[in-house]
Amino acid sequence: MAKKRSTKSAPATRSVISTSRCSGGVCKPERTQGLKAPAPNGAHILVSLRGPGVFLAAEVSKQGGTNDLTFVSLDIDGRNVTSISFAALANQGLTQHNPFGLAVFHSALKTVTVGFPAPLLYSESLKLSVTVNEPNVAQIVGNVIHGA
Repeated sequence: MAKKRSTKSAPATRSVISTSRCSGGVCKPERTQGLKAPAPNGAHILVSLRGPGVFLAAEVSKQGGTNDLTFVSLDIDGRNVTSISFAALANQGLTQHNPFGLAVFHSALKTVTVGFPAPLLYSESLKLSVTVNEPNVAQIVGNVIHGA
């Protein structure tokens, strides 16, 4: 006679994932956009965030201009993380994704992307800004992907 198998389920052996930690990812991801049109010479803040938070990536697109001497700056908690011109990125050969986290792409628009292998935490503030040092920049659009 065969032994009767139990139909009861075995207790779960997997640990319960805590939603308070967002399963090891970024909580409440979102995109914040800033626009300056037209963009005359000078400094312009595109995105300003208050912390705490997590920076994932940013992109800045520029339409127009004559010499690509527009600088893109990212500051976290009052410290400069990056400040580089569209021209310098192209001259340094940073024209594709790389571990340094900066790249420039050329099409009808010129776009700088910023994103590092690991998310960067900010406790007080994050600021994405540009300094335009060239004439005829029709517009600049900046996007920051961030979370809690």
